[in-house]
Amino acid sequence: VLQDEKNQVLTTNIWLRMSWFDHYLQWNQSEHPGVKNLRFTTDQVWTPDILLYNSADDDFDSTFKTNVLVNSSGYAEYLPPGIFMSTCNVDVRWFPFDIQRCELKFGSWTYDGWLLDLQMNDADISGYMPNGEWDLIGVPGARNEAFYDCCKEPYPDVTFVVTIRRRTLYYALNLLIPCVLLSSMTLLIFVLPADSGEKISLGITVLLSLTVFMLLVAEIMPATSDSVPLIGQYFASIMIIVGMSVIATVIVLQYHHHDPNGGNMPKWVQLVLLQWVAWFLRMKRPGENDDPERPPCAPHLRRCSSGSQSGSIPNPPDPTLHPANNNGNLLYMGFQSMDDPTVSSGDPQLQAILEEVRYMADRFREQDETESMADQWKFAGAVIDRLCLVAFSVFNIICTISILMSAPNFVEAMSKDFV
Repeated sequence: VLQDEKNQVLTTNIWLRMSWFDHYLQWNQSEHPGVKNLRFTTDQVWTPDILLYNSADDDFDSTFKTNVLVNSSGYAEYLPPGIFMSTCNVDVRWFPFDIQRCELKFGSWTYDGWLLDLQMNDADISGYMPNGEWDLIGVPGARNEAFYDCCKEPYPDVTFVVTIRRRTLYYALNLLIPCVLLSSMTLLIFVLPADSGEKISLGITVLLSLTVFMLLVAEIMPATSDSVPLIGQYFASIMIIVGMSVIATVIVLQYHHHDPNGGNMPKWVQLVLLQWVAWFLRMKRPGENDDPERPPCAPHLRRCSSGSQSGSIPNPPDPTLHPANNNGNLLYMGFQSMDDPTVSSGDPQLQAILEEVRYMADRFREQDETESMADQWKFAGAVIDRLCLVAFSVFNIICTISILMSAPNFVEAMSKDFV
């Protein structure tokens, strides 16, 4: 048995067994002692014109003309072997876990049922030679009668259904397992650091690899739109996953390399990504719980400097509290407020120094705010990366199991071909 899915042709090497009684070929063995059987060519005696109706062979009748064996009672037996090529409507719905049923319809070409009554014997598959691609399940047969409007005579035929199951080991090793590995590599896109510069390249490479495998499947499948092969559905699903992962990677890179001067992060993004999703994924911002404890404020200071007010400058101590420590202390005088009339009427050089210090404090504060905003966008990108890793992992597993195990004979194929 050889199945050509591309051309939807089944090639079988079988023997036909036809027998009938011919009363004109009887003889008396007593008159012809020792003559038990005679052999005639098909041109010398009558033979039924049995043909394969759904033949796809160029010669139509591909049987080898052997001799007709006749005994003294007139019983004739004709055993023509042949390599039959028959049309077979291939159902690729569950490929490569499919079972094909191909018909072999035999009948007379010129005799009706009143002149030639066909009777069926069960197909003998004891001499079947195992095939590396197909397992023969059975060859059930049935006798049918057809009636046409032109004639009242019946036209019988004998139809055998060759039922074969595809052995999936070859396709699993060469198509399914590589596809599963490629789909697993899709998850590595979300593991690569955003600064590596290879996230998009990896996604595009996996997408191109899946396209090559889909072309291999298309070469062996018939060009039919009746159904989509199971493996084609799986490849299409994985390609959708890879395409969505590339889109998600673009969003991650946009967040990671976001310009801090381009605007603040929206409040709803901070609430959803930085709080809810980050809490669900058990993610924390770097240094979130590592803030050093600040020393308590001195009682003689009016304000304490904090991380959020890096430009704040404490006021000098009250000279009445520490009279022994404020003599000639120009440093405290330089940090006094500009509204202080003492500083306003003081040395111009001291005022210039104070302006420079305030300018530097403002620059440091702006720099800290810019870095904090950049870290915020990067952390949001990392949260999206982790979320996509979890979501695509779950979706990939569900997609693989649900599609492949939807085949009716998936368990049978696994038990017979892989165990």
